Amino acid sequence: MSGAEGRKSIFITGAASGIGRETALLFAGRGWFVGAHDVNAAGLAALEKEIGAANGVFATLDVTDVDAFGKVMAEFGAATGGTLDLMFGNAGIGMGGLIDEQPWEQALQIINVNLIGVLIGVRAAIPLLRATPGSLNLITSSSSAIFGTAGIGVYSATKHAVRGLTEALSIELKRFGVRAADLLPGLIDTPLLSDRMRAMAPAEGEWRLVKPLEVAETVWKAYSADVLHWYVPEELRAFHARVVNEPEAVREERTALMAMMAE
Repeated sequence: MSGAEGRKSIFITGAASGIGRETALLFAGRGWFVGAHDVNAAGLAALEKEIGAANGVFATLDVTDVDAFGKVMAEFGAATGGTLDLMFGNAGIGMGGLIDEQPWEQALQIINVNLIGVLIGVRAAIPLLRATPGSLNLITSSSSAIFGTAGIGVYSATKHAVRGLTEALSIELKRFGVRAADLLPGLIDTPLLSDRMRAMAPAEGEWRLVKPLEVAETVWKAYSADVLHWYVPEELRAFHARVVNEPEAVREERTALMAMMAE
């Protein structure tokens, strides 16, 4: 843990795979001390082996457990001397289902991980963030927070909530000198993406497949800027503007798409 001395630090939830893993590797490769946390113990062990135990702390964490989150944050703070440059609340689950068909227990699980877990993480990180000049609280939202996505309505609702929370935090945390921002990534090229969605993705534009490393690079950019919403790819910003100006037109297009996919 002495490896944290004199280095910038990042605390990542959902670090064992996808965006979180690529972010951990990127920041560690650029000299940062990494706090990597996930429920996936095997994935964390593999990440620790790749990064090196001297370059971070690696601990399993259920982000919905308030006491457990407080414990790992305290351990991280002990390793960094009480500082945290970048809190990256990235853990999330994306189970889908129509609102009248999705099991209630599953809907609650999505809400607990994607929203309650984020709230717990923000509250746990604030003491370290406010002790660190130039710090940033960054949360992974989603392109489904731009316009509600049918078939993953509960997931989409949590990501809308995260976007709203980020906007509130960007004002509230200013009194501590802490910035707040979120990521709104589109279609991420991971094994979790369905074969059908992968086949439908265009080669370019707002709905092209995005590699997790591209999102990790955006996390890197976010630390050095004061931008509220980060769209990945950037073309999604224009889609957001269209949603604001023409929500009914977007609704009709999405309705047609849903009907086509049901065939």
